[in-house]
Amino acid sequence: MKKIIFTVLMIWGFAAHAQIGLDWKNMNPKARKEAINNLSPDERKQLLNQFRNNMVIDNLDIDPKDQGEFTEVYNEYLENQKKIKSQFDGNFNPDNLSEEEAKVKLQQSFELGQKLLDNRKKYAEKMQKVISSQKVLKLFQTEGMMRDKMNERKPKR
Repeated sequence: MKKIIFTVLMIWGFAAHAQIGLDWKNMNPKARKEAINNLSPDERKQLLNQFRNNMVIDNLDIDPKDQGEFTEVYNEYLENQKKIKSQFDGNFNPDNLSEEEAKVKLQQSFELGQKLLDNRKKYAEKMQKVISSQKVLKLFQTEGMMRDKMNERKPKR
C-alpha cells in the first residue's frame, strides 16, 4: 500500500503547498519516501487528497477565487462516487456463478454504472456553476487518464 501511495505521489507531482507542512518539491525521493512512511494512514490519505486536489486545480487552471468552492464540490463528487462503488461486491469469479447468479450480478453492474453516470451528471451541473464546461470536460478526461495509469500499475491477477 505504501509503495502504491508513493508511486501515485510521484506521478502526480508534489505541490508546494501541501497541508502536512513539508517542502515536498525540494525533498529528495528517499526523504519523501521516509516522510510518507512516517505518516499515519489518515495523514497519508489527507496528503494524497491534497496532492490530488492541487494537481486538478493546477491542471484545470482554476481561478484562485473559485478554488475553495470547486474543491468542495469535487471532493463531494468523489465521495459520492466512492459510496456508489462500495455498493457493488466485485470480488467474485464469474466462472463460479450459476446462470441465474450471473444474470443478477450483470444487472447489478448495469445499475451501478447508471448510478455512477447519474452522479457524474449531477456534479457536472454543480461544477459548471463554478468552472466552465470546457474545464469540467477536461476534468473528466484527466480523471479517466489517471484511472488508466493507476490500472497499468496494478499487479495483474
